[in-house]
Amino acid sequence: MNSLLLVFIGLAMMLAGYLLYSRFLASKVYQLSEGFSTPSHTMEDGVDYVPTNKYVLWGHHFTSVAGAAPIIGPAVAVIWGWLPAFLWVTLGTVFFAGMHDLGALWASQRHRGQSIGTLSGRYIGARGRALFLVVIFLLLLMVNAAFAVVISNLLISTPTAVIPTWGAILVALLIGQAIYRFRWNLTIVSIVGVAALYALMILGDRVPLALPETVLGIPDRGVWIILLFVYAFIASLLPVWVLLQPRDYINGLQLFVGLIILYGSFLVTRPEVVAPTVSDHVPDNTPGIFPLLFVTIACGAVSGFHGVVSSGTSSKQLDKETDARFVGYFGAVGEGLLALGTIVATTSGFKTAADWEAVYNEWNAGGVEAFVQGGGALMNEGLGIPTSLSATILATMAVLFAATTMDSGVRLQRMVVSEAAELMGIKLSGLVATIIAVGCALGLTFSTGVDGSGGMLIWPLFGTTNQLMAGLTLAIIVVILTQLRRPTWPVLLPLVFVTAMSLWAAVLQLKTLFQAGNWLLLVIDGVIIIAAIWVIAEAIAAISRARTAPQVVWNDEDIEPPLPVNAR
Repeated sequence: MNSLLLVFIGLAMMLAGYLLYSRFLASKVYQLSEGFSTPSHTMEDGVDYVPTNKYVLWGHHFTSVAGAAPIIGPAVAVIWGWLPAFLWVTLGTVFFAGMHDLGALWASQRHRGQSIGTLSGRYIGARGRALFLVVIFLLLLMVNAAFAVVISNLLISTPTAVIPTWGAILVALLIGQAIYRFRWNLTIVSIVGVAALYALMILGDRVPLALPETVLGIPDRGVWIILLFVYAFIASLLPVWVLLQPRDYINGLQLFVGLIILYGSFLVTRPEVVAPTVSDHVPDNTPGIFPLLFVTIACGAVSGFHGVVSSGTSSKQLDKETDARFVGYFGAVGEGLLALGTIVATTSGFKTAADWEAVYNEWNAGGVEAFVQGGGALMNEGLGIPTSLSATILATMAVLFAATTMDSGVRLQRMVVSEAAELMGIKLSGLVATIIAVGCALGLTFSTGVDGSGGMLIWPLFGTTNQLMAGLTLAIIVVILTQLRRPTWPVLLPLVFVTAMSLWAAVLQLKTLFQAGNWLLLVIDGVIIIAAIWVIAEAIAAISRARTAPQVVWNDEDIEPPLPVNAR
């Protein structure tokens, strides 16, 4: 089968989703209003609450939610064949991810930019909020620790990506000054910024850099991890306009250009898909496709981490409520395009089925390396880009996606720590909360030794935890929509499906962890399952109460929406 057919069908579905389905959600379900004053205006502080151009904010949101997960998940899941992964990515993007991200962004900015954890306390109850924060904290801990390991591995395996990775920080700082301090034309700044990043990639390809094997007794991977967390610590405390926004924006543009290059190589080479449609002969250690497909591919179909970002940073920067459709839904489409490109690269970037099977010879094979290998071969064959430069471009894409997610992840972890402290009657400064957030991630990362391998210790729980988080976020949105007497089926149906698949996978994982004697992960997985079931039960009760309570009406003048009479 020719991969161009997959590309055209996938692009058509996602484009139709944005042009048609997101318009329905915006007008009938979430009822976005031009007249509502967003928190970025009513609570502007120049640090977290900053009115932002929707294209700049889209860049922040897109790169923050994407990370390396829409590459890793699909690149692993194609072991079951290209068709299941393709269907979940396309249908998931249109009916799950876009709706979820838009809904979380809308709900948060209608509540003074409050996090999804805070909203759980308002709409589900105090117990629900406490349990919600446990799930969010563990999710962010997994992301921050694991992505530091992923980035360090890529910087070691692809030293040509070192210069563009760190040079992007300087470019972002200059862009932030150009946009906000000097008020230069956004189009010109964008073109110059993207050109600078690609110039850095060319320079990096010619001047690869590598650390010594050990520095003060710490392996090179451990040193990279420490440097990454030092950077994330500083970046999370700076005002968003100084580094976070411009870095995410210019990375978003650069990454979108990278996607155009990748898709352009598909168009020129028109590669044949060598992977099976549905694999009947998977390696012996491969788990069953149900329900594992739906937690292996999270980002790129639907992801609970997106709700944390939407309500943690993006909602505080939304200039107009109507911008939420572009930022939230189209941000999910951007991630879906990356996941679709990954599927094509990892199923068509090999010459023969035997070559593909040699890579996918065991469960969890493939991943970023398969994406870089397959995509790089297609870019070399189709566009004549040298193999080394192709690998540099794709590796830098993966690193920058992961790094921007880590930027936002540490900032979000700081907010979660502060929120949890408030529940205990403790007021923490941003500096102290950040120290705790980074300290927990570093502690996990180096818990098994100075090589930083501990960062992947609890990563096996990411898929189920992330998808359960998506279900919990959708439950809050259903409660809100029920109070407003608006259509709930676009949210309720995905809520039931995602929650059922996630709990099923989490319970199966309990059995696997028990048989392996992995007591740490067994306990954590059990805590997550109990917390999720408890929150869902509280949400069902809240929905039942909302159905019998008087209808709530939101006005554009409301800074804090009213609650139903029986919920006050």
